Amino acid sequence: MRAIVAFLCAALATVAVASPRLVSGPMPGYVSSRTASIWMQADQPGEVQLEYWREDNPAQRQRSGPVTLHGEDDFIARIDLVRLEPGARYAYRPLLDGSPIDAGTPLTFRTQPLWRWQADPPDFRVFLASCVYLNDPPFDRPGRPYGDGYAVFETIAARARSDPGYHFMLWLGDNVYFREADYDSPWGMAYRWWTDRRVPELQPLLRATRHHGIWDDHDYGSNDSNRSFPFKGASLELFQRYWANPSYGLPETPGIFTTFSFLDADFFLLDDRWYRSADRIAGDAEKTMLGRAQLDWLKQALTASTAKFKFIANGSQMLNDVNRFEGWQNFKSEREGFVDWLTRQGVTGVVLLSGDRHHTELLKRDRAGSYPLYELTCSPLTAGARDADDERDNSLRVPGTLTIGQRNFCSLEVAGPRTDRKLVFRAFATDGRELWSQEVRAESLKPAGR
Repeated sequence: MRAIVAFLCAALATVAVASPRLVSGPMPGYVSSRTASIWMQADQPGEVQLEYWREDNPAQRQRSGPVTLHGEDDFIARIDLVRLEPGARYAYRPLLDGSPIDAGTPLTFRTQPLWRWQADPPDFRVFLASCVYLNDPPFDRPGRPYGDGYAVFETIAARARSDPGYHFMLWLGDNVYFREADYDSPWGMAYRWWTDRRVPELQPLLRATRHHGIWDDHDYGSNDSNRSFPFKGASLELFQRYWANPSYGLPETPGIFTTFSFLDADFFLLDDRWYRSADRIAGDAEKTMLGRAQLDWLKQALTASTAKFKFIANGSQMLNDVNRFEGWQNFKSEREGFVDWLTRQGVTGVVLLSGDRHHTELLKRDRAGSYPLYELTCSPLTAGARDADDERDNSLRVPGTLTIGQRNFCSLEVAGPRTDRKLVFRAFATDGRELWSQEVRAESLKPAGR
């Protein structure tokens, strides 16, 4: 695999250039109270460093250790900064072969504050999107281009840059679209990541906030692909290379699933592909979307969490029973077992997030003896939108939240004092116009008597 990727990068690199050129990023990934991961990509071998400083103290500048850019890693560097100060805003700039690089916009990130036991948690915002199709005419299907509306990247970036608070972006799968000429080889899959991540319109958004991602079928393998996909190992390697998540699976359980805390919320990012059975196998009570080991990890992590909100993000939709396409409704034994476990265990504050469907909606499933489960499905960002006529009467949908026939993005906003936190779901058109909003109070996400 690495030899194939090295050949790809050698073919694409412009060897005549005297020093490497930054082609994607920098992109902040996982940021804790005292550490930060910054991702970036160049176009050829070289050495990269970061110069960084507190915004309020530019005289005290520091440099990270140098990282060598290798063709076998697509000339990507993930630089981990440590010994940072909690709740501080840092500015930074990359240096390639010792020369400062102007990214065209101020580069900043903000470490998480130490609020617990000291103050109310700050308000925060999460931007959400899925289904990111970027046109590549030689490999696209004939006819009208499937991707459009790239200006949405700047729309979200502008909102992030103008927000002085805490925020990040969560990409809910299908973040690249492998074409037929891509997923028949690891070389082709590497080409797609290399090509899409360096699109100029995307760069302002990558630099404007921190980012986390999960995958669905199109950035894992072929359409509707499952655990049988022959190049799943190469796909996992590419995902790890192009996202700066805090972790990827467990040592004994491979995959992309992970968890992290953001102020008074915990996020549980799931892997809906690595262990997935075929959706279309009928009558098999043992078939699985998440797999026993990942599901056990999720239960253990939810039980250990003391967060006010527990957001579970998955590529496929989870609660929708009238979905005739892929989704957890095709694995009802696994899904209902998990929902029953949530109810018996009394886990508070659970909210579901998903993408994939090429329309946006907020679903609400009532549960006897507990609070309702909400699922926000947000899609598409730049791929084609779907009408969803056959699902207009979905009884689980919160009225007024079906967004069809247009590209869009969403946000979660958590605000208020510790004793009265509220969650606001919002959907936006690509130009930033608000399409709808719904508010849920944290107190309503508890079983009766808790």
